[in-house]
Amino acid sequence: MNASIALLAGLVAVALTSSCRREPATAAEVALPTVRVQVAAVQRVSLPVIFETTGTVRAVQRATVAARLSGTIATLSLRLGDTVRAGDVLLTISAADVSARVVQVRAQLAQVERELTRERGLLATGAGTKDNVKLLEDRLAQTQASLREAETLLDYATVRAPFNGTIARKHVEAGDFASAGAPLVQIDGRDAFEIEVGLPESLAAPLAVGNTLQVETMPGGLRFHATIAEISSASDSVARSRTAKLTVPTGTQVSPGQFSRVFLPGGSTAALLVPSGAVVRFGQMERVFAVGDRNRASLRLVRTGATRGDQMEIVSGLDAADRVVIAPPASLHDGQPIEIAP
Repeated sequence: MNASIALLAGLVAVALTSSCRREPATAAEVALPTVRVQVAAVQRVSLPVIFETTGTVRAVQRATVAARLSGTIATLSLRLGDTVRAGDVLLTISAADVSARVVQVRAQLAQVERELTRERGLLATGAGTKDNVKLLEDRLAQTQASLREAETLLDYATVRAPFNGTIARKHVEAGDFASAGAPLVQIDGRDAFEIEVGLPESLAAPLAVGNTLQVETMPGGLRFHATIAEISSASDSVARSRTAKLTVPTGTQVSPGQFSRVFLPGGSTAALLVPSGAVVRFGQMERVFAVGDRNRASLRLVRTGATRGDQMEIVSGLDAADRVVIAPPASLHDGQPIEIAP
């Protein structure tokens, strides 16, 4: 009998000890107040897959002005970024020998004209011959052609803008020697722009002239839709891409040489979406509160993808059957009781 009483007393002591050890956790759990929150179901949707490639803004009208006459650059006061109008003088080339040639041919022309006038007068009085007149007329035509040639060469010494534009590049400065055919300046038009881009072969196949693609220019993040104006049927054997040109809408604030991102459609994929406000960033971590057992907050670490409007893609950490707390209060803790607002 005494042994039974002793055994019973021992079991009671063990039970009391175990009960005392569980008391702190139970007390902490009971101490958390119930928080009224709004929740949203995780949405499983089919989203288009968007691929990104890069392009460059170009002026539709652009030209590299080259020298058509060899000589020293006499004047060049333009600076990069200066605007010019069609016909404006860009630079001049020193061409003393051509100038001298013009003077010489003009003198020859005046002499031939005098001789022809005199010979025609003699022919009218019977003192001249038709052969002499014909010979001088031929010399006159040849001298006139030589003068036109010399004057044209002299005109080449003054280089003018072929159209309205902006000075994009200078290949020479005043005092440099320019050989015939050497580039002098590059002019970019300022009225129309396009984006030159290499499209991956696999994504270019379904595209055609007239299709529109979304574009984002950098810096600034300006987004707009550009229409495919040209697309090559041949692929680059190294990059495995096709060159395309996209027309920039009139009035869009872009500049030549600007970097751009071009977004290409590439099928669809399943994705999980939650309201953006459900995702809370804590240091380098991203987390959400899901509705757990017995309506208690369940802290989940997640990895997010792209933001799509007011929703965010969840790559991992949630299932399609989950519900998440929208805009969880900063005081919400894992395991805290929640009341779901209607």
